[in-house]
Amino acid sequence: MSSLEKKKKLSPITSLPDDLLLSIVARVSRLYYTTLSLVSKSFRSLLASPDLYKTRSLLGNTESCLYVCFQCNPGYRWFTLCRKPDQTLTNDTSGYVLATVPSPRFHKACFSSLVAVGSDIYNIHAPSSSNVSVLDCRSHTWREAPAPTLPVKELSISASVIGRKIYVVGCYNNRISPKPLKVLDTKTQVWETIPCKGKRDYKFKNSKSTCIDGKFHVVTERKEVVAYNPKESRWDLVEQWFDEYNYMRSVSYCDIKNVLYSVYNRMVIWYDTEPEVSRWRYLEVGELPTFPPGVSVRLADYGGKLAGVWDDDLFYGQSSFVHKKKILCAVVALERRKSGEIFGKVEWLGHVLTIPREYDFVKALAATV
Repeated sequence: MSSLEKKKKLSPITSLPDDLLLSIVARVSRLYYTTLSLVSKSFRSLLASPDLYKTRSLLGNTESCLYVCFQCNPGYRWFTLCRKPDQTLTNDTSGYVLATVPSPRFHKACFSSLVAVGSDIYNIHAPSSSNVSVLDCRSHTWREAPAPTLPVKELSISASVIGRKIYVVGCYNNRISPKPLKVLDTKTQVWETIPCKGKRDYKFKNSKSTCIDGKFHVVTERKEVVAYNPKESRWDLVEQWFDEYNYMRSVSYCDIKNVLYSVYNRMVIWYDTEPEVSRWRYLEVGELPTFPPGVSVRLADYGGKLAGVWDDDLFYGQSSFVHKKKILCAVVALERRKSGEIFGKVEWLGHVLTIPREYDFVKALAATV
């Protein structure tokens, strides 16, 4: 089909009434929006319209969208998963690609300060935490949000989400903050300082956190795991966790439906907090190869599925093309059997991006749009 014939077929669509056009596009998966944006300027405007996402919500057609952040030189770059525009499949791809998202390069980001709430990704800047940047994943625009009141010399923070509230814990001058826990209600955009009760103080320098079973879990500087219980407003030592290994010290972990996933020995492992199964186990997923030695891996909750993103060097013939590396992605459906074991099945795996070798992973996470 010629380009002229394609235009003739597309032209009736753009002449449809706005309400009908909204209803049609709202039923299309977000994975195809990058392709649709190539149709015309009016389509690009439609795809960024708040009315489109209101319609998607009314139709119950919201979905998870995967985003990946890289540190580059200089600054940071964001990408989102979408369908490959030309849908040309080869042995090296599954029809998916990571597309560039507009982003101010000065917005510093780190693994522990990025969280997703609904259709927004919050970047609580470190080390000063003087402001909060928010990526609206519907329009791919950035805005500023209220910042928590933290000490000027704040060295590190870690954030996680319970419901629509962001819990942030910090450390400064190698000591625990006098009032370490801040909570942002994303509905009201108001920060609250939480007075914490506990038997002892904990240092949270360079800590990692996650929210499981409605509690805010944090790894301390001593490699202990403590949990903040919002209902009782107190910290408690979680003694049964990580008695052999502390996998939250890495930056590969994520939690999905109260189960923690991480990477160990080049394979995916999982941990359930239920007493009868509270131990680390390898995820049984035969189609997923072991990760190459020394690569960076990021895991994310992708609408209840496990998304894995990792890098690997590009090779041409017998020599390595040292200036580039490829980014691979796999989406794994998870199933819990009656025995309590969790099994995975790879839905697809492919090469989704080629980037300069100096790019470093920051984080992968999913927003709901």
